[in-house]
Amino acid sequence: MLALLLVTSHVQSVSAGDRELGQYLSSECVTCHQITGKAIEGVPPIVGWPEDQFEAVMKSYKEKERDNPVMQNIAGRLKAEDIAALATYFRELR
Repeated sequence: MLALLLVTSHVQSVSAGDRELGQYLSSECVTCHQITGKAIEGVPPIVGWPEDQFEAVMKSYKEKERDNPVMQNIAGRLKAEDIAALATYFRELR
């Protein structure tokens, strides 16, 4: 039973994004998206988003399913781990 708990906690920690990495990577995001969580000039807030929603939106920009050249460019440079880290960081800013 203890082994199962250890494996489960390890899997959970691997799937969660690295908050510190997310904070580091967020500097580019917050040049447009307000860290306060307020929308401004048509730029939606991303603070407090559920991680799965954030990751899905970023993936759709990365795959050019959403039309926004700036976001497509930014998302296109990010690895899956980077997106997960950003998702964790912005969710925790509530």
